[in-house]
Amino acid sequence: MEPFVLGERDGPVVIASFNRPDQMNAITEAQQCDEILAFCTAMTRYKTVRAIVLTGAGKAFCAGGNVKHMQERAGMFAGSPYDIRHTYRTTVQLVGPALYNLEVPIIAAINGAAIGLGLDLSCMCDIRLASEKAVVAESYVKLGIIPGGGGAWILPRIVGNARAALMTLTGDAIKADKMLEYGLVAEVLPPEDLLPRAKELAHAIAANPGHATRMAKRLLREGQAMTLPALLEMAAAFQAAAHHTEDHLEAVNAMLEKRSPQFTGK
Repeated sequence: MEPFVLGERDGPVVIASFNRPDQMNAITEAQQCDEILAFCTAMTRYKTVRAIVLTGAGKAFCAGGNVKHMQERAGMFAGSPYDIRHTYRTTVQLVGPALYNLEVPIIAAINGAAIGLGLDLSCMCDIRLASEKAVVAESYVKLGIIPGGGGAWILPRIVGNARAALMTLTGDAIKADKMLEYGLVAEVLPPEDLLPRAKELAHAIAANPGHATRMAKRLLREGQAMTLPALLEMAAAFQAAAHHTEDHLEAVNAMLEKRSPQFTGK
């Protein structure tokens, strides 16, 4: 069977796709979660990767859990309540944090349906773009279950408590124009323009020194849970490290010399 996560290198950018188009890229197998975790680890390890685009193969971004498996109480939904709890904690609940804490800036290109866990995973990315044909839903309650992969934590941080409650408690789907209104996505694009625009943004990010974008992303993440004095202490340490990189000096020299910088990742 082909890998669930396919990656394609485009210079300093990696284009990654969930790769089960016949299943709308649903995630209900431990191996799928393991692949996402391994991908995040590899992307953090390789300093030459400076931006990532994440999308879905076929017509969906990710349809969340496999409803047939839920009906059959199979796969990740098999066993006793203790078994299911253990499975969630060692599979699905590792994936959201892995994407959220991934050092490399990541753009979600929501090409179609992003339902349940699919929406939650897109929310763990730094920037979201949506196709005009995209639809998203925090739809757990419609199946008599609850957001199990981190959606109740991340969604209010993006769209606010009122809209997160509306989406979570009704489970209703919203279309691309509403996503934009809610601030859930940064841009809505025609389907044929979605991936080119995501790549364009990724390369704009990757044009900057990788150490700077990685540390800036970490400050954005940590700032959500830290006091301002604590964040400033962290920023001071990061800034001191950044000032002693060769890429910082090259950026300053290039600006003063009115030329394009040539970064080396050092």
